[in-house]
Amino acid sequence: MKRRRDQQPLNPFSRIVYEFAHVLVGSAIVAISFNIFLLPNRIASGGVSGISTIVEATFGFEPAYTQWAFNIPLFLAGLIFLGGSLVGSLMYGLKTLTGTIFLPAVVFMTRNLEPATADPLLAAIFGGIGVGLGLGIVFRSHSSTGGTDLAAQIVNKYTGMSLGVCVFLMDGLVVITAAIAFGFEFALYALIGLFATGKTIDIVQTGIGYSKMAIIISDYEEEVRQGLLTQVDRGVTKLKGYGGYTNHEKPVLMCVVGRNEVTKLKQIVQTIDPQAFVVVSHASEVLGEGFKND
Repeated sequence: MKRRRDQQPLNPFSRIVYEFAHVLVGSAIVAISFNIFLLPNRIASGGVSGISTIVEATFGFEPAYTQWAFNIPLFLAGLIFLGGSLVGSLMYGLKTLTGTIFLPAVVFMTRNLEPATADPLLAAIFGGIGVGLGLGIVFRSHSSTGGTDLAAQIVNKYTGMSLGVCVFLMDGLVVITAAIAFGFEFALYALIGLFATGKTIDIVQTGIGYSKMAIIISDYEEEVRQGLLTQVDRGVTKLKGYGGYTNHEKPVLMCVVGRNEVTKLKQIVQTIDPQAFVVVSHASEVLGEGFKND
């Protein structure tokens, strides 16, 4: 890690404002992506938004009304069946309620926006990215937009199935319904949108700037440690290790660096000890000094 810098954490009020702003911004991005990409091209890629797409095309109901009609009862069902897991944190419940109400409101307010494309493949890809970006921002505020996620949690609680399987089943039912309503090809586009959404959420949550974690075993561990501290300006952790063959104790150094610092780290180690054993691997998310703080 980098040398310590004085950082003032957000006070509780600022943190609340910060997280609610994330919920509002993320929900708005989801709603706009839905209106300019998914809805006009009939891409029902899961969730309540997918249900509202099918209902709009079949019965002509305003998507925002359908989303409210599903989201609010699902939120109330969550209060009843999930109990403490939903309201255990009052702020989590309030933020989820905010997203539950605000997202359809933005869908309604932006319903007259012109579609960004008439190509369903482009709509599935960029709509999925937009929805994933918005949801990722909401999730980073330790919140949710409700909808079928709450339904999946209820099914998970009372059936014992894993949450991932429950979410997959919920989205799968929407995609199957889309295949019946719009045709098999549009269901395939919906799956592409789901994939793009999932990958984008992962990127927003963990970032694209992968750090690297180096594990170093050397007979000159003190020299290597000093070299990394002074020349790379990253912290080093000493671990106890034992040789699997000799069973002799041997110190192990662990150091996390940015991608642009890997070459320098290897040069330092090789210069000090050409026989050192070095393993460099991806660290998809690193929290702490010199890295992300949330």
